[in-house]
Amino acid sequence: MAQPSTSGIEIKHLKTLSALAEQGSLAGAALTLNLTQSALSHQLKELETRLNLELYLRKSRPLVLTAAGNLLLGLARQVLPALAQSEKQLQALQSGDAGRLHLALDCHSCIQWLLPLMPDFRRQWPGVDLEVESVPGFDAISALLGGQLDLLLTSDVQARGDLHFERLFAYELVLVMAPDHPLCQRRAIAAADLRPEVLLVYPVERTRMDVFSRFLQPACVEPARCKPVDNTSVMLQMAAAGLGVAALPRWACEAFVRQGLLEARPLGEGVRRHMYGAVRAADKDQPCLQSLFGRIRANMAT
Repeated sequence: MAQPSTSGIEIKHLKTLSALAEQGSLAGAALTLNLTQSALSHQLKELETRLNLELYLRKSRPLVLTAAGNLLLGLARQVLPALAQSEKQLQALQSGDAGRLHLALDCHSCIQWLLPLMPDFRRQWPGVDLEVESVPGFDAISALLGGQLDLLLTSDVQARGDLHFERLFAYELVLVMAPDHPLCQRRAIAAADLRPEVLLVYPVERTRMDVFSRFLQPACVEPARCKPVDNTSVMLQMAAAGLGVAALPRWACEAFVRQGLLEARPLGEGVRRHMYGAVRAADKDQPCLQSLFGRIRANMAT
């Protein structure tokens, strides 16, 4: 028996197999593909001759694919969606309109490193309608799945097939305080050290704050008082003035520490997290998203 040759498989053949599986008949597939039934039959027969394999069972109602037909159908289901997505992206690049990128930050201090990346990104992708939402007051995951958001920068991963979480970089949470604060004498901060302290916190639920969920609550420690502060800049200035201490990502306080305005110490043996870019699974390979991810990784590399 002659060996089958796959060199003759074309995109039109994959589209034909896909249409046959969806419609269940030659007539239905021909109508979908805008071909005559005779032309479709000829195309299939030609491919079967090239492969030296039958692709469907004759006279089956509804039409039944053979093992070879199902193998090609599996290939079609991988290739055709990717091809359609690439064609859409190429058309967008050609027209100078790469679509919309509405991103949200599930992190107050992320805005510090994100915004400086935007000018170069916009120059590379002038057709992208870019919108940034800082710490959204809505269910960001639902908005992402519903299409209101295109990207969520977050440290919280959810295991689900309809979303893709792209790992971007690792970071450490540290305690920041005024240079004359007694805790500056410690090499690392124990949870119990925060019992007498005023802890400066963002106005969000405790479940969303790592200092509670990953440091204080496991040790059953409660600070003397929690003072909500709306933004990172004010929080850093208050800590530098001795009005409290704050647990922040190291990137958020680096400039103040370099200037000698603040001291930073690790929490216990270290509270380390990863930043992710959450996107719809179907969109994870979009060039503009991957371009932004690359810029973030390069900027935050340690």
